[in-house]
Amino acid sequence: MSVAARANEDRAGLGIAMMLLAYLSMAFIDTSVKWLTLAGLAALQLSFMRYLGALAISLLDIGRGGFSRDRFATDHLGLVSLRALLLAAATVINFVALRYLPMTVTSAIMFSAPLLVCALSMPMLGERVGRWRWGAILLGFCGVLVVIRPLGAEFHPAMLLPLLNALCLAFYSILTRRLSGRVATQTMQFYAGLIGTALLLPGAILTWVTPATPLDWLLLVALGLWGWFGHELLTRAHGLAPSSTLMPYSYSFMIYLTISGYLVFGSVPDGFTLVGAGIIVISGLVIWARERRRAPPIVIKPRL
Repeated sequence: MSVAARANEDRAGLGIAMMLLAYLSMAFIDTSVKWLTLAGLAALQLSFMRYLGALAISLLDIGRGGFSRDRFATDHLGLVSLRALLLAAATVINFVALRYLPMTVTSAIMFSAPLLVCALSMPMLGERVGRWRWGAILLGFCGVLVVIRPLGAEFHPAMLLPLLNALCLAFYSILTRRLSGRVATQTMQFYAGLIGTALLLPGAILTWVTPATPLDWLLLVALGLWGWFGHELLTRAHGLAPSSTLMPYSYSFMIYLTISGYLVFGSVPDGFTLVGAGIIVISGLVIWARERRRAPPIVIKPRL
């Protein structure tokens, strides 16, 4: 193996490791939120702390190069703000759903977001969606129905919330794709933290519940750190390896939540949830395989 090929392989391996760590960090968020909602803390309070912490870290990150108006300026402020609104809405919806549903259920339904992105990419991005990908989209939503079981006794109205969360994340992903290369990642991180913090502050004040234990305080304060860390690792991972290499590892999120759900809450996913999640994963991998087949090969040059 040549030196260049070995360097590319090492960079891709590092990108995969970052991807796995990013989703582990995000699993910490959902597990902490589940713990804190059961302790009586409100979703708006938790969402506010998630964005306040991320905003503080973003300011420190940007401030390393000196504060100036140019470092916060963007020609796409409207789209950047809409992206931040969608992310804040998805966070609140997810945190509300975690109060009522097992984490494995919310994460399984949330992974319908890539299917929605694929379906919306034709009208919004002008991309062609062929028969294989439409078939995978329909298969994925059959998996969602298996998890939700809308006609079964186990159906809970809160199961509709992760679907709404997935829709917000789909539009968020499409906007991120449109803004990529036009707006710096640091800028998007900053506006996501700023807008999320400003919008959620009134609700946090009205619903604030003081944590009862030092552990609850620690988890509450750490939400922003884990959120910023996870998004930072995702961004850096995509700078080391193409999305076609990294995408399958996003499903590690469901594995992490299954383990933490069992260890922390004694929750074991039932057969329908496992089957439905499996169908959703298969449909997502079909879309990934078709997009990888259609995409031109990407060569990542080693840094000298």
